[in-house]
Amino acid sequence: MLSVIRFLNSKVVKTTEINRQISEVYGENILSEGMVRKFVRPFKDGRSNVHNEERSGRSSVINEDFVQKVNGKVRGNRRFTILSLSNEFPPVSRSVFMDL
Repeated sequence: MLSVIRFLNSKVVKTTEINRQISEVYGENILSEGMVRKFVRPFKDGRSNVHNEERSGRSSVINEDFVQKVNGKVRGNRRFTILSLSNEFPPVSRSVFMDL
């Protein structure tokens, strides 16, 4: 999801239009306009990395094996939803799938 936001922001697409396009593709309730604005701000400030930065605290469940499993599920059903992936991998928050 951050890759999409970064791409559209680099093409100088307004936040409201980024939100509209994301909602059109991923569904109405995927991100609020305020959340899109929150994600756009660092890119406007020069951030180029779309991956989450390491933080202290609980270790991440995201690793290469997990990404491959999700990739396999997505390729098996191109009409997937974030909710269906979340149901498929219960210990993982829906927001994690938006960053993959």
